[in-house]
Amino acid sequence: MTARTTRLDAGVRSALRVVGAAAKKGLGDPGLAELVQIRASQLNHCAFCLDMHLAIARKDGVVREAQLDLLSAWEEAGDDVFDARERAALELTEAVTVLTEGFVPDEVYERASRHFDAARLAHLVALITVINSWNRLMVARRIPPGSTEW
Repeated sequence: MTARTTRLDAGVRSALRVVGAAAKKGLGDPGLAELVQIRASQLNHCAFCLDMHLAIARKDGVVREAQLDLLSAWEEAGDDVFDARERAALELTEAVTVLTEGFVPDEVYERASRHFDAARLAHLVALITVINSWNRLMVARRIPPGSTEW
């Protein structure tokens, strides 16, 4: 697959990187940040972001291999693979990414709020929003995995 364009305004790229870094820092859990970004990228079929975030998770050792292997089936994977906090974050990731009902259901947000204080929950939502933006930028332009020009 060939990229449609590799042009992306440097200001846009820089702004998204800054927001993403702030969201990750505020969330305070690098492993969970990678799980959320990988799951959103799976849902959005973003090969570029999947390639990048799977490599980061493996290189930094912040996510167990079983979690990476079973992430697309996290709901069925069992509590020994994903704990309640991770499940709440993944459920919120899916709700924000897909917006099936046109909004994030109250019960999904409420479950997440049981595991994250207000600041961390805000950072989690910001991280989900940023990875969705990256996914859409990369998928719309067909940026292939591993590309260094984007």
